[in-house]
Amino acid sequence: MENIFTHEYFMKKALNEAQEAFDKGEIPVGALVVVDNRVIAKSHNLTELLNDVTAHAEMQSITAAANFLGGKYLTGCTLYVTLEPCQMCAGALYWSQISRVVYGAHDEHRGYRAMGGKLHPKTEVVSGILEQECSVLVKDFFKKRRA
Repeated sequence: MENIFTHEYFMKKALNEAQEAFDKGEIPVGALVVVDNRVIAKSHNLTELLNDVTAHAEMQSITAAANFLGGKYLTGCTLYVTLEPCQMCAGALYWSQISRVVYGAHDEHRGYRAMGGKLHPKTEVVSGILEQECSVLVKDFFKKRRA
């Protein structure tokens, strides 16, 4: 029997969250935390709604996952996020000791790699999952915003 729980499967769920952000006028980034093929947290950017520059999708999902697990460390968990995490989110992911980060589109200007941020040395990184779909959503958002 084929395993349906692939990186693409979970990234599609993160894209649904990103679309929800897009529909609300938020920068369309969606994230979810998975453990043992089970989604334990999901969110999207809420910076406009909450008037909070720290309300990124990753930050919301980290907090929700920690609350679900009853502890601050996310070892054994995977974060799926549609856009490469920024330096702030990378710092939070570092401290959470998350086991894996899977992201869709690269952020060549504000991504943690371009900004000199780091993830925990034991964190595995997988990039480029549904990259085209993730990238198009962000580009469409900014085209719409500038029009």
